[in-house]
Amino acid sequence: MKKILIFLFCLVAVATYGQKQFRVYGVGFYNQENLFDTCHDEGKNDYEFLPDGTYRWGEMKYKNKLRNMSRALADMGTEMLPNIGCAIIGLSEVENSRVLDDLVAQEPLSARGYKYVHVEGPDLRGVDCALLYNPAIFKIRDYKLIPYVQELEKDSAFFTRGFLTVSGTLAEEHVTVIVCHWPSRFSEPFYRESAGRQARAIKDSLLRDDPEVKVIVMGDMNDDPMDKSMKTSLGAKGEMSEVGPGDMYNPWYNTLAKQGQGTLSYQGSWNLFDQIVVTPNLIEGTQKKDYSKLTFMKHKIQTRDYLMQNEGKYKHTPKRTHSGGVWLNGYSDHLPVAIYLVKEK
Repeated sequence: MKKILIFLFCLVAVATYGQKQFRVYGVGFYNQENLFDTCHDEGKNDYEFLPDGTYRWGEMKYKNKLRNMSRALADMGTEMLPNIGCAIIGLSEVENSRVLDDLVAQEPLSARGYKYVHVEGPDLRGVDCALLYNPAIFKIRDYKLIPYVQELEKDSAFFTRGFLTVSGTLAEEHVTVIVCHWPSRFSEPFYRESAGRQARAIKDSLLRDDPEVKVIVMGDMNDDPMDKSMKTSLGAKGEMSEVGPGDMYNPWYNTLAKQGQGTLSYQGSWNLFDQIVVTPNLIEGTQKKDYSKLTFMKHKIQTRDYLMQNEGKYKHTPKRTHSGGVWLNGYSDHLPVAIYLVKEK
C-alpha cells in the first residue's frame, strides 16, 4: 500500500494500484486543552477561565484559541488527504455546545462543512468530549453519552467524563466511535482501569447488537499503551498477531515502546495518552491484504512545526495555551493523532 499514488477525488482520496482503486478515510483525535468560552456555566468550576479568573480568559484570548485550534484541526489528515482532512475527529476538553458552535464556524472548518455531536456531561470542571464529522463522508445514525460508573461505593458522588458513543455510516459500513477522556493521573490507576473495563463493555455490547459493526475507541486515556488500563482492561494489544476475538488492536503501542514517540511531554519524557484503537474486524483485511471492506491502513501523530515550542526550556514539546501562568497563544499540551482506513472502490 505504501507504493500507492494518492490524489484528490471528490470528498475522499482515491488511490490507484494496478487495476484497483481505493478510497482512504482519516479518523482523528485531539485534546483541545481547556477550550472554554468566557462565560460562567452554572454548577461548573470554570472560574479560572473567566475574564477575572486566574488565566484572565477574555474575548481576545478566546478568539485566538478558536483560530489556533481550527487551524490544527483542519490540518489533521491532510498529508494523506489534501484539502479534505479527517472525516471524523474526536475531541476532549471542550466546555459546551457554544464553544463548538464557535469552533465549527471558523473558516478552515466551516469551509468543509464540519458538524459536531456533543452531550453535556457531569464533569465538575465542565469539560466534555465531542465528535467533529464531515456529513458528506460520515452519516450519523444515533448517539448517546454513557456515564462513567464508579465501581467503588465510596466514590459514588465523584463525577467525571462519560463515553460519547456515536454510531454512523462510513464507506457504506456501520462504524461506531467511542470518544473518551479517562480520569486524570491525579487519580489512582484503578480509575483508569475501571474506564478501560467500561469502554470494553460498551464495545462488546455494540458487537452483540451488530456483529458487523466496526468499533473505534479513541481519546485521552491518561495512560500509555502498555499500561494495564489499555493492555488488560480494554484488551488493546500492540501486535496484530496478539489480537483475539474479544480484544482490540492498538497501533500506538510500538510508536511509544519502540520508536519513543509520544503526544505529550512531562519532565523531559514522552507519554502517548492520545490513542485510537480498533476492533479485530478492522485489521482482518490488513493481515490478508484484502481491502474489499473498510480496513486499517496506517497511523500517525499529527506533528506540525507550529504546534511545537521552538525555543526556551520546553523546546521541541507541544506549544500549549499557557505555561507557568504565561499566555503563549499556543494550541494544546497534547499533539493530535490520526489513523487511516482504506476500502477498495
